[in-house]
Amino acid sequence: MYKITKVERLSEKNWLMEVEAPFVTRSCLPGQFLIVKSGELGERIPLTICDYDREKGTVTIVFQTVGAATTKMAELKVGDSFTDVVGPLGQPSEFVHEDLEELKKKRYLFVCGGVGIAPVYPQVKWLAQHGVKADVIMAARSKDLIFYEEQMRSVAGNVYITTDDGSYGMKGVGTDMVKKLVADGNKYDVCVAIGPIIMMKFTALTTKQLGIPTIVSMNPIMIDGTGMCGACRLVVDGKVKFACVDGPEFDGHKVDFDLAMKRSQQYKAEELKAMEALNH
Repeated sequence: MYKITKVERLSEKNWLMEVEAPFVTRSCLPGQFLIVKSGELGERIPLTICDYDREKGTVTIVFQTVGAATTKMAELKVGDSFTDVVGPLGQPSEFVHEDLEELKKKRYLFVCGGVGIAPVYPQVKWLAQHGVKADVIMAARSKDLIFYEEQMRSVAGNVYITTDDGSYGMKGVGTDMVKKLVADGNKYDVCVAIGPIIMMKFTALTTKQLGIPTIVSMNPIMIDGTGMCGACRLVVDGKVKFACVDGPEFDGHKVDFDLAMKRSQQYKAEELKAMEALNH
């Protein structure tokens, strides 16, 4: 059993949990994910690692209540436990394997939307710990959906916020800020976009026009998380890949986002049935 040591409601549907999982913290790196399961018959839920404390042996996850399993998961309290935690899984972010001196010459721009804020934080934190400052765009529909701002500002070079309704930061979407920063004379060597598939698609389209190499995380289409179910199959540069074992990060300019969006909808009917069963 994996004890929950912290629970925090970040917004109406976003939750943060800190979980005891020392075997994960011993080797996890930015970009990787884990799978949690509550109850012997519970659903396996893949979640990108938001933070980790190797000394305490705890890992932090952030999730959104979008279906029956995550709705039930949000009912867990401090002192409760997950039946299973599996990880770290997936491939770490490419930059952790780069030559540090070469890495320090690069300027990174992160664009994160919604729950995508969570997996961006450990990447920016790792870069800061190794002397590489990165700029971060945090985008959401409204102010109440922005979380981890203080933590992000503590590790990022600059943090820019956009909201669809203009309730906080600049009114607009993340790509509007990307265009503004470049128009203002900022030059970036790499962009990392993590968030809803549609957001990553348009960020990649924007950066392609601007000539900025871009990495995206295809975590949103993962289900089983181990390559067994095939649900996270996607096409990258004309080749079939699996988000969970080959990724979750890929070249955003080579991902077939339209196919990925269709695949992400394939279990909607089952999800609706599960929610109906939960509510009755």
